[in-house]
Amino acid sequence: MPDTQIAPGSEHAPRWTMESSRSAVSWGAVIAGAVISAALTGALFIGGTGLGFLAVSPWSGDGASGSALAIGTIVWMFATHVIAYGIAGYVTGRLRTNWIDVPNDEIYFRDTAHGFLVWAVSAVVALFMLGSTAASIASGTAKAGASLAGAGLGAASAVVADAGSDQAQGLNLDYFTDVLLRPADPAARSGDPDKEVGRILARSLQEGDVSPQDSDYLLRLVADRAGVPPEQAQERLDAVQQQARQAAQKLEQQAREAADAARKAAAAFALWGFASLLLGAFVASLAATIGGRARTRW
Repeated sequence: MPDTQIAPGSEHAPRWTMESSRSAVSWGAVIAGAVISAALTGALFIGGTGLGFLAVSPWSGDGASGSALAIGTIVWMFATHVIAYGIAGYVTGRLRTNWIDVPNDEIYFRDTAHGFLVWAVSAVVALFMLGSTAASIASGTAKAGASLAGAGLGAASAVVADAGSDQAQGLNLDYFTDVLLRPADPAARSGDPDKEVGRILARSLQEGDVSPQDSDYLLRLVADRAGVPPEQAQERLDAVQQQARQAAQKLEQQAREAADAARKAAAAFALWGFASLLLGAFVASLAATIGGRARTRW
């Protein structure tokens, strides 16, 4: 007896082969789950922030260390996504439409898709709302790293003299004022020459070397103020310049290391955040299937 083909939609065809005019997505349940996940995530992050402030201490040696706080932050971020998306996915599965005459594998797929939609909707809304903030943070981090990387010479100048604070406000004309009013005989100069010498040394660090005019003036000023012969004044000037260069190089190296450490920490935190988001998507999908099974029992 030949096989008889049953056309979909005929009265003898199974009901699940008929195409429904209603969407398989229960958007009301998805939106409700997304709102729940957003509320729980915000509440848990606020609670985690409070715990973090309780763990730190302004006193040296007290409270949690920086590495412990970093690990705790990552663990709390994972726990937040598991709790928030787990509850949101389960609620979505319980609230979705009760599909009639749908195969079990199709129900499983739809529940999984509803949980993933909860995660996707909440993530898109969060990224949209926090996009400008994240961009500002990223821009500020980049600028801070660039400032740290180029802060060596400026910090060394501040160590040598107070001129660094004036230069931070704009073009510092004190050095040129000193040159303009510099006496032919350093012994005839009135007042304390410490700041003038500091500005000369600070400019030498910026320019890379002391100009011949500044060097001659410093030699005569050191010889007069310290009461040493010109040869010994030259030795003092060379020694101070060498020490200033070493200090500038050390500060620049420390600034570069700090910027590199900040870059690596930001990259690691971003990767852990990405992993926690993927875990949240998995938990939401799984919880939605559990909630969906509980929904179909009755």
